[in-house]
Amino acid sequence: MHALIVISHPEPNSLTSSIAARIGEGLLHSGTGHSYELADLTAEGFDPRFSEGDIAAHRKKAPAPSDVADEQARIDKSDALVLVFPVYWWSMPGLLKGWIDRVFSNGWAYDDGDGKLEKKLGHLPIHLVGIGGADAGTYEKHGYDDAMKTQIDHGIFDYCGAPVVSSTLLLESDSQDPAKHFDTAHNIGTSLFETHIQREPATVA
Repeated sequence: MHALIVISHPEPNSLTSSIAARIGEGLLHSGTGHSYELADLTAEGFDPRFSEGDIAAHRKKAPAPSDVADEQARIDKSDALVLVFPVYWWSMPGLLKGWIDRVFSNGWAYDDGDGKLEKKLGHLPIHLVGIGGADAGTYEKHGYDDAMKTQIDHGIFDYCGAPVVSSTLLLESDSQDPAKHFDTAHNIGTSLFETHIQREPATVA
């Protein structure tokens, strides 16, 4: 089975990149013949700006822009999607959010018409890995972890019907040796396909 691992960080040698690499290594070391592709949005120069072309595609007046269609195609050939990102202001970086804004579009990720929502990504397991500098107590005290799950897990992926199989926060990355997270990342990769979501027809809600 094949996973697409997407990262968003301005530095090529970031902790985000290292965590993504450990997830990939874990997947390859699981001994089951799985594969993965790493999508580095910064290195690839993805444009996160929602353009007139994106609006036209959203309104079904034009096909998706070519770069969006390319991203949708590599998700379509994947059996799982893994997003690895630093936590910026209790959310994901703007580049990654812009990727979602443009790629998870009306007609592909969901179909919103005639007062009915068709969720089209029920076949796509999602794994979220956020890397934060604060400690768990800070997240719990202010409800940041719950707020992120409401915004991202539910607000984005549940809307499209994509099941969030795992949602992990790797914290204290600034104050402790970040290498402590490498084993966790490796284990995420090893168990990525332990629970496989069968491809099923889209549902209407």
